[in-house]
Amino acid sequence: MSGYLGLDTSNYTTSAAYWAAGEALPVQKKQLLPVKAGEMGLRQSDAVFHHVRQLPDMLEGLQEAMVGGVSAVAASDRPQQKDGSYMPCFLVGAGAARQLGAALGVPTYFFTHQQGHVAAALLGADCLPLRRRPFLAFHVSGGTTDGLLVQPDDTCIIRCEVVARSLDLKAGQLIDRVGGLLGLPFPAGPALERLAAEAQQTYKPKATLRGCDCHLSGVENQCRDRLQRGEPPAEVARFCLDSVRAAVEGMTEAMLATYGDLPVVYAGGVMSNTMLKECLTARFGGRFAPPAFSADNAAGIACLCRLAQEEGYPCR
Repeated sequence: MSGYLGLDTSNYTTSAAYWAAGEALPVQKKQLLPVKAGEMGLRQSDAVFHHVRQLPDMLEGLQEAMVGGVSAVAASDRPQQKDGSYMPCFLVGAGAARQLGAALGVPTYFFTHQQGHVAAALLGADCLPLRRRPFLAFHVSGGTTDGLLVQPDDTCIIRCEVVARSLDLKAGQLIDRVGGLLGLPFPAGPALERLAAEAQQTYKPKATLRGCDCHLSGVENQCRDRLQRGEPPAEVARFCLDSVRAAVEGMTEAMLATYGDLPVVYAGGVMSNTMLKECLTARFGGRFAPPAFSADNAAGIACLCRLAQEEGYPCR
């Protein structure tokens, strides 16, 4: 029984996934990149160094799962499907995929990190057939707050066009910065959610929108002001997350008004937040994947690898 290997080396996580033919879901191994206490991320040179160290461990962790062999290999080689999209950390996974493909004599495919996120969300939410029709998706993470128009593509399975975005701070950056103000570890998402659950009230901030785009930088300033005024940390955390919710809700409304009543899929690490999931599901019927398929992962790349090989998409 053969299978399909996917690699993803993002600015946050080293990931590898193997989807064996006949299995319902891929097996994953992933590890966050180490960030020193008090710092808000890594330089690209440091990210590349840590991926080089960690990727062999991820592949060794999949050794038992891969006993049936590898039919094809794929990796994310850039952030998005647009000219000039580039980030050095993705070269680690892309280079490893080329080496493995050549050594094993199997096809090698390359996709974007964003395509991987969308595919993982479809797979984890059990709605992979949506890929055969247009739909809307969100990729909300530490480096991205993008609304996407996703359409089938004859050469790369799905094409993700950015049709909405944050014009300044990204949602994950906001969460990490507010988490830093509150003394939480990086990345701050899980700890901020736990802290926000202790809040005594909810908030209804008004999103700052320009068409389908949003602004989030003002929220950081409001959170800092609230903390300086002596508001409890839990209330500041809740205000931050309610502000992210308001922004994503406003973007979703604007996109639905522009592109029609299409299904909406939410992907990316920020979309692992339970509060956001409950609100967006109730309001828009949004599809969400489990956290393991929302945060950075290689499962979506393994999924795209399998589809490309089984359905005859060209290697690239």
